[in-house]
Order: sequence, then structure tokens, then C-alpha cells
Amino acid sequence: MQIDNTVTVEDAVQALALVGDLSMGQPTDGSIRAARLAARLAQADGASPDTCCHARLVALLRWSGCTANASGFATLLGDDVGGRDAMLTQTLPADNPLTVQSVTPLARIHCEVSGDIAGLLGLPAEVEAGLRHVWEHYDGNGLPERLRGPAIPTVVFYTSLAGDLEILARTHGLDEALQMIARMADRKYPAPLARLLADHAQAWLDELDTPAPAAVDPLLARHVPLSIVADMMELKLPWLAGYSRRVAELVEAAAARADLSPAQQQCLGRAALIHGMGRAAVSNTIWEREGKLSAADWEKIRLVPYWTARAGVQIPTLRAEAALASHAYERLDGSGYFRNLDADGLGLPHRLLAAACAYVALCMPRPWRPAYSQDEAARVLTEQAQNFDTNAVRHVIEAAGGHASPAAPARKSLLSDREIEVLRRISLGESNKEAARVMQISPSTVRTHVESIFRKLECSTRAAATLKALTLGLI
Repeated sequence: MQIDNTVTVEDAVQALALVGDLSMGQPTDGSIRAARLAARLAQADGASPDTCCHARLVALLRWSGCTANASGFATLLGDDVGGRDAMLTQTLPADNPLTVQSVTPLARIHCEVSGDIAGLLGLPAEVEAGLRHVWEHYDGNGLPERLRGPAIPTVVFYTSLAGDLEILARTHGLDEALQMIARMADRKYPAPLARLLADHAQAWLDELDTPAPAAVDPLLARHVPLSIVADMMELKLPWLAGYSRRVAELVEAAAARADLSPAQQQCLGRAALIHGMGRAAVSNTIWEREGKLSAADWEKIRLVPYWTARAGVQIPTLRAEAALASHAYERLDGSGYFRNLDADGLGLPHRLLAAACAYVALCMPRPWRPAYSQDEAARVLTEQAQNFDTNAVRHVIEAAGGHASPAAPARKSLLSDREIEVLRRISLGESNKEAARVMQISPSTVRTHVESIFRKLECSTRAAATLKALTLGLI
């Protein structure tokens, strides 16, 4: 039976907004609040209803590319989550390392991936254009193209002003926030828009305390694959590419073998696709740290499923899936997290998801170890009887043995076998030299293949190529 793992565009946008907020160190409703402010500013500026909707969507998705450059910001600032929070709240120290030269490549990655996500969601061209230029400034000193004035989509200014008001008022208080915004007038955004915002700021912020009206745009009621959210999340760590997709396929097959109902199979597959949402809240500095993690590091990691559970509060249509997903790291002996449940609190769906997540992780390479073979992964899980349910492990292992992903229809017509192998290597974060060494070819040959891949996939960054390859089933 084919499982329907689609959600409405509105739900996908809300999920992407949550991941973006976590990645940028913001409250989980930060983008929702900024989106309401952007729509109100557009309306007050005399924009059409369509433009008001576009402003809302750009504000919701403005951080959707931030997982793709997390590693770069971690290197630059020492902490991608905390560092970007300081950048947004304008609390970075005076001697911070941000320069046009250091940030432009990161902005390019962010904007390209955000724009591509809008395209994957089938959003209007105006939304995609806004996201591709969301870091541009009115005076031409923005990024990545350094566009000026009328060359920048107006929705970018609505989004920038709304986002600054939401973040700065929350951080510094309204009076100081408005002074900071005034200083950026005719630099980051047009001065007349900044004055319009200031005239209504208090009233609009007060409105945020009341429930938002439901979105009624038919465009947002269309269905898109939930895997888009999974793919965006996993751009944060290159070695995770495709992980949640594989877990979803495996746990659905294991649930069928366990005679769970079709509804339970669907819930498990969808839970698998979003179980890593909370990972965005933990800095890449921790995920990529060499050697043993500290107790403080582990405390942050233990909150990953908590933040995933919060997704159910923000996206009611995914409430059941988010609740199930937040149990992915619980263990039968009570040693898991974040609830520390033991066998008495874990049903068969929880146990299947935990076993499937662990099995797929073992079968994929990690920076600190190579991938296990299927037999080795099965042995490791079977030996950990105190952690994983024996029957759940058996169903997962049997499902893995008899389950093969369908062949990608675009593979032969779009990329050559060698290009696919190069793409698979660079999607794991390998440099041209590293890929060349593994594939036993020259770095210049890898570079030629990368250029061809970019041309065929119509992208200019490795993160965007990885995202497109996942959605096309190429890797």
C-alpha cells in the first residue's frame, strides 16, 4: 500500500518556519509573529491582498535556507545558533568576524536554498524572488547581489522591517527598537516604510496577543511531500542527507510486518520525516565536535526531541506525528531522552521508530566512523536488548532485508552514473580532493563533474544541489 506522506503547503511552511526559528536561536513562534507584522505593514502600505499574502510567506520562510549554511556560521562565529541570534538582535561584539567577504558565500547559499524551497512548494514567483533577495538592503550594501532600491522586491522590505520590529522589540524594548530601525532607514529599507511601521508598531504588536485568522488562500491548501521539510532540516549536517527519508521508508515497511493499521503506518512514516526537527536548535559546533561530548553538550542534545514535540503545538495537523516523533530516542531501560520513559511507557509504534532510527543511522557513514553493513547493524541492535524491543528490531531487520527504494526515474536521463557518485560524495560534505581520493580520480575531474551537475540541476551551491538531488530521488 502506498502511504500518503503529504501535507498542505500551509503546514509545510509552518514546519519550515519552526526549523528556521530554531536554527537562528529565535522563539518557535518568531517567524509567525513576523509574518503577521509583514502582512499588516504591506496592507497599510496599500499593497494588494496577493502582495500581503506574499509578504507573510516570505517572512515565514525567510530562514528556510539557514540550515544549509549552519556549518559556515559555526566556523565563523563559533556557534551557528547563538551567533546568529546575536547577529539578529544586534548584540554581536564590536570585534566580530563578520565581513562582506566572509558572509557573502553564506548569504548566497541561504538565498538559493530558500528560493528553491519556494519553488518546490509551488509558491508564486513573487515569493521565490523575495526569498532569493531577502538579505538585500535598500542602499545596495546587502547580500548576496548587492542590489539597490527598486531592484529589490518590495516584499523584502516588508519582511525586513517586520522581522526587525519583532526581534528588536522583544530583545531591547519597543522604544529602543524603533530608534534602531530609524537608524537603518534608507540603509536597510526605505525611510517612508520605516516611518509607517513606527506609526503603527505598538498597535500591531498588541494584535499579536490575539489568535491569527486562518489562512484561506487555495494555493496553501494544495498538498506537497512532507519530505521537503526533512530534506531542509538535514542540510544542517551533510552526513545526514536522506536519513529521515530512509527511516520513513523502513519504519513503514516494519509497521506493515508488525500488522499495524494503515493509519499507524502513515503516522510512523510522517513521524520519521520530522523526528529531527529539534536538531536545528543545537549548534553545529556540538554536532561536529571531535572526541567525547561534555555533560553540557549532552543536555542540549537531550532537548532535541523536546523541540520536535513543540512542533505539534504549532502545527495542530501534525500533533500526533510530532508526539510520536519525540519518542525516537527513548529506550526500554529508561536511558533515553527527553522523557526518560522505560518499557512501561513505550508502545509498539515508539519501539519501531526507535529501532528504525538506530538501524538507518548505523548503516550510514558518520564523521567519526564508516557505515556499518546491514548484517553488522542488525548485530549491534540485537545485542542491545536492554535498549530496543526484540520484536521491533526483528521487524526492522526483516523489513530492511526485503525493502529496496524504487529506482529514481530521473537518474538516467538527468545525470550520468559518475555524476551521481560525485554528487553523493559532495552531499556528504566531502571536498573535491576528498571525493577524488575515494573515487580514485583527479580533483580537476571532480570539479568538472561538479560544474556539470550544477548546470544540469540549475544551481550554484552544493547545498542547493543536495536539496534538488534528494527531491528528485538521485541520492
